[in-house]
Amino acid sequence: MIRLLLPLLLVCAFPLHAAEPLPVDELYRHLCAQCHHPERLGGMGPALLPENLERLSKKSAAEVITKGRIATQMPGFEEKLTPEEIQSLVNFVYTPLPASPSWDEATIRESRIIHHGNDTLPSKPVHESDIMNLFMVVELGDHHVTVLDGDRLEPIHRFPSRYALHGGIKYSPDGRFAYMASRDGWVSRFDLFSLQMTAEIRVGVNTRNVAVSGDGRFVMAANTLPRNLVILDATDLSLVKVIPVVDGKGGTSRPSAVYAAPPRHSFIVAMKDLPEVWEIPYSDKARPIYTATVHDFQPSSGEALPVAKGPFPVRRILLDANLDDFLFDQEYHHLIGASRNGPSGQVVNLNVGRKIAEIDIAGMPHLASGIIWPYKETQVMATPNLKEGEVTVVDLKTWKTIQRIPTLGPGFFMRSHENSPYAWVDVFSGPNKDAVHVIDKQSLEIVKTVRPAPGKTSAHVEFTKDGRYALLSIWEMEGALVVYDAKTLEEVKRIPMKKPSGKYNVSNKINRSAGTSH
Repeated sequence: MIRLLLPLLLVCAFPLHAAEPLPVDELYRHLCAQCHHPERLGGMGPALLPENLERLSKKSAAEVITKGRIATQMPGFEEKLTPEEIQSLVNFVYTPLPASPSWDEATIRESRIIHHGNDTLPSKPVHESDIMNLFMVVELGDHHVTVLDGDRLEPIHRFPSRYALHGGIKYSPDGRFAYMASRDGWVSRFDLFSLQMTAEIRVGVNTRNVAVSGDGRFVMAANTLPRNLVILDATDLSLVKVIPVVDGKGGTSRPSAVYAAPPRHSFIVAMKDLPEVWEIPYSDKARPIYTATVHDFQPSSGEALPVAKGPFPVRRILLDANLDDFLFDQEYHHLIGASRNGPSGQVVNLNVGRKIAEIDIAGMPHLASGIIWPYKETQVMATPNLKEGEVTVVDLKTWKTIQRIPTLGPGFFMRSHENSPYAWVDVFSGPNKDAVHVIDKQSLEIVKTVRPAPGKTSAHVEFTKDGRYALLSIWEMEGALVVYDAKTLEEVKRIPMKKPSGKYNVSNKINRSAGTSH
């Protein structure tokens, strides 16, 4: 929940155990506001409000402030703050604001900005790069995005982004337009033909991510504050519909994430605070949305499960536990998800609308970064782990764990490509944060460990559209993209950048490569 408290510079500048204890609002201003917003509404880190911390006990919150948080940039403050100061911060962030922040439909509509109308956009690219082999690279260090030519391995454009831009840039089905979401609620549409921003709109106070429908007509944003889903017209980001995240009994939830499921012609949303998955069709071609009964999902009850009617109806699938992240099989028949606090993963058959299996995954799997590849007579899914130093490999026919590959520490991102025999996984945190493992996808063994910048965080590999090159981020202010030959595993070149995080290849994204997130 609490992910980022402040840049390292501010941590170092803050006095160690001040002679006179500072008021809690001063502590928050010095230590937290830079990343979580002066009013606790969220920025680089999430909103720090009671309604956003429902699943985090005060005891656990105190531990996070004291020790930091695994696989994030949230530092520990046990050497900077006394136990009393830490407890005062905990009490402060669990105190409701004088007035609950809201972001209604009128406010959303009024926030929309049209930078360049569609009628002013060129019919052909203004550059000579292959649109399908472009990357958009998020540079967190100074809040910019670089457009990178994947053939020449050179930047062709760089532009400022909204503050705290979230990774996971999505593209229109033809690859022309890119859609981005910042943590503070801004959704932006960028034209890769003219290399300019076309429209922006603020959909909420704190936003999780966005997804683009498979037919290119709609963009859905998942908000954690307010707790809702916002549907936009993809052509101009005008508001189409707001769907509150409620369970029919007064319960609400923050969405874990929203993803498009193009073969199903629908959006899929998992919830952090409700044991449910929602399927929301965006096309008449979607599977029929039927009024099921809870008996379909929970054999102990026969109570009718309501399905919202009208445009964008909601199909609710009830589960045993909440899902913090998830991925799909390539056919989008199954969703594989897990709770960060759960003992195992869940397999949900989206066709029949119920959980069909559990997966034995220890620790804290990062399934949103899981990948899939053919292995012997089956397909396997592999996921890094945010808590344990291992990669878990699961047979997608039997749902059995067939291998646990030891790593040098917890990992965050795992990537591959259909044309590559290797899968890459970072370590990301701990003493070996500079290491990235290369795994042979058939022997399921680590064949090489690269350390492109000793002592510095190395993370998030992405491939060019043909799989020839693998691009890796040096996740530091004076960082770089390191380009590797994906066959020889030798370094080809470095491209300096300001704390590059995610990089997203157009072709791999729109063609739903099994080696990357969708």
